[in-house]
Amino acid sequence: MISFKSFSSAALLCLLPVIVLFCGAEAYGQSITGASPSVTADALARATPELASDEGDKTPAEPTPQQTEPSSGNPINTGLNTRADQGSFIRRFFKAYADDWKPSANGSAAPAFRGDPAPVNGPPFPFTTWPIGGTVSIGQPWTQTGPLMTALWEGPHGDAWKKSKIQIYGWLNVGGNFSTSKGGVNPSLGKYENFPTAYDEVPNAIEPDQEVLYIERQPDTVQTDHFDWGFRLSGLWGLDYRFTTAKGYFSQQLLGHPPGKEYGFDPVMMYLDLYFPHIGQGTDVRIGRYISLPDIEAQLAPNNYTYSHSLLYTFDCYTQTGVTATTRLNSHWTTQVGLSPGCETAPWNLTDSRLTLNWCVQYSWHASKDNLYLCDNETNLGKDSGKYGYNNLQAYYLTWYHVIDKNWHTSTETWYQWMKQVPNVAYSPPPGSGSPPVDPVQAETGSNGAYCNSHTAVSCYAPEWAVVNYLERQFGPHNYISIRNEYFDDIVGQRTGTKTRYTEHLLGWGHWIGTTVLFRPEVRYERSYDNPAYQNGTKKSQLTAAGDVIFFF
Repeated sequence: MISFKSFSSAALLCLLPVIVLFCGAEAYGQSITGASPSVTADALARATPELASDEGDKTPAEPTPQQTEPSSGNPINTGLNTRADQGSFIRRFFKAYADDWKPSANGSAAPAFRGDPAPVNGPPFPFTTWPIGGTVSIGQPWTQTGPLMTALWEGPHGDAWKKSKIQIYGWLNVGGNFSTSKGGVNPSLGKYENFPTAYDEVPNAIEPDQEVLYIERQPDTVQTDHFDWGFRLSGLWGLDYRFTTAKGYFSQQLLGHPPGKEYGFDPVMMYLDLYFPHIGQGTDVRIGRYISLPDIEAQLAPNNYTYSHSLLYTFDCYTQTGVTATTRLNSHWTTQVGLSPGCETAPWNLTDSRLTLNWCVQYSWHASKDNLYLCDNETNLGKDSGKYGYNNLQAYYLTWYHVIDKNWHTSTETWYQWMKQVPNVAYSPPPGSGSPPVDPVQAETGSNGAYCNSHTAVSCYAPEWAVVNYLERQFGPHNYISIRNEYFDDIVGQRTGTKTRYTEHLLGWGHWIGTTVLFRPEVRYERSYDNPAYQNGTKKSQLTAAGDVIFFF
């Protein structure tokens, strides 16, 4: 377990650039010209601050169906009370938290949108429109706002900040757990005995999971008359960097000296969005490094129902670098197509890069209360398609979202993925052959070999499949319950390092203070059936009581 002193130092280092940035932000505001005299619905957030999902933007919690036209530009009232200069930046910053934790009774009009009303409420849930990766949510307004931006908007250069549509925000995330697994079983493997559980893989510890900063502008996709653009720059520091690491992006922190640094930094998203309103009912082209398209869950803490991740999510692709075009055809159909150098690799990583196609189609019905999302997330093009490499997964997904009633909904995902010519961990040469054994770890650091069915096979085909279901219940605007059940079959052990079938069951609670602090305690039980996978391969089952807190700024 880390000491309080080491955690405080780490948090201070993480916050230092934020403090410097925001204390000087008003001076920066002088360089943004053409300030607007009012705050408009399509340029600013509504009452409830929400963090934009990496799978798509947020929408109003309960918009009305008649709100189908773009904003007229009339001023709106935000829940954090945009107003004239209210003193120092620090005073305005803390006043924004006070306003959020004790909001006024006056509501605000939800901004305009195109399409169906949002199927679920966020908060308390991590999204309001069903997750779709590689794009903003076309036709929906950007409703992100937070205390730091509120403090800037209320300052002497607030109108300039509003007109720029650039926002700077993030969060601090700390988690901990009690586990039936214990540390120190095999020090050479590190202290991650809860693995394959993620993100609380260090047992009986409190850890700085992810401290995140975003600088972002989103295109206005509600309007349909002009081109618009956006971008996101984000950085993550903490224990969780090991899951977002892509080879070529500071990956030596994890891959240079296995098991790697305990804490690290990753520029998890760096992309440009180009919005073309007249292609279909709107097309977004994303260029850069972005979150992998499918999945109920996401890398960044606020975009998930629960603190710990499902096994299904932990062992598929996290990020891609490339270009993806997303076209809204109508209220039912959305299509996506893109190219990248593959899963979890930078284009300049010539050893592992392979030209890779991705395509997805999303279909919504029952006014978006049902949604199917089918994805071919990675298919290499060329003769080496699917050949073993650093996370060179060929993966196919189907996700179904369904609203049961105003308080209940369910989310279900399944995938099948594979690589071929994966080195055989259990290889032994045929009797009398004199051939040396194969060492797959040397072949590709950070990418497991397989336990092939034949000991004499040098390599083999390595598939796996999984299915997960979330059942969600909302209790008012600040609380929800998560029930998660899943099955994961690591058929030859390539993903987890253990050839076994898994089940995992979780009961979690999400509780908000205002819209800027989120607590997520949970209890989780999991089992590996064919071989021991927990406590560094010495136990077949594991029980954890865990939780985290996310503090937004």
